[in-house]
Amino acid sequence: MSRFLPDNFDASKSLALIAGKGTYPILLAERARSAGIAVRLIELGGETSEKLINTFPDHERSAVKVGQVGKLLKELKKFNSGYAVMAGQVSPGKLFRGLHPDLKAIRMLAGLNRKNAETIFGAIGDEIEKSGIHLLDARVFMDEDMTEEGMMVKGKEKIDPKHLAHGIEVARENARLDVGQGVVVSRGTVLAVEAFEGTNAMLERAGTFGAKNCLFVKLGKPSQDTRFDVPVFGLQTLQAMKDAGIGHAALESNVVMILNKMSVLAEAKKFDIGISHVQ
Repeated sequence: MSRFLPDNFDASKSLALIAGKGTYPILLAERARSAGIAVRLIELGGETSEKLINTFPDHERSAVKVGQVGKLLKELKKFNSGYAVMAGQVSPGKLFRGLHPDLKAIRMLAGLNRKNAETIFGAIGDEIEKSGIHLLDARVFMDEDMTEEGMMVKGKEKIDPKHLAHGIEVARENARLDVGQGVVVSRGTVLAVEAFEGTNAMLERAGTFGAKNCLFVKLGKPSQDTRFDVPVFGLQTLQAMKDAGIGHAALESNVVMILNKMSVLAEAKKFDIGISHVQ
């Protein structure tokens, strides 16, 4: 069914999908159902797509606000699911405003020395595991969308190997420091580094310089927690590249997920944007 499932996966147990924004959780739900898995939905208030919510009857879905860790655990137990998976983005700003921590979350947050998306979602993942529910790798059932090796789309711009190596070096250090997972470089110059604003905002910023031979590099972190943190490239990112005049993307193979990959590659070909892999 998926190489990202554990060897002892029991397909007779239901899977609770904790769903954020975008098409990612929609695709995951469709593919899990196609594999014969019973899926239940935990929608995150103000984040989960109505399109996804409407595919679940009332008794197969529940809603929690971002930060309600205690309620999340109760809803998972109510579904009696053997497994859970987190998929889809949660608005970054929710860490600063719009968070609704319950008593469980307050206690959890008090135990964290550093409070950022990785530590908070990691702690939530640990709480889910402690409750007896196996939190799966967020790449489950998404095998066909993982970046493959080689040149996926040639594009019109040829990237100098030295400039690619420079982009990879900067991106790896940026990821190591847990600042972000993407950078834009041009002929040895760093135009923009991804941080809290996210990929598309970084691409827009990079495009304001009008530089030539721009390259977008996106990699994983050295210690990526793939229970909740998977680098994603999709149609919105591709459009942001086009709008910013960035002609090539280098994505880490088997790490970065290309959502709706066939559609993205076809669109990239129309845009003359190259997409290749980084090992």
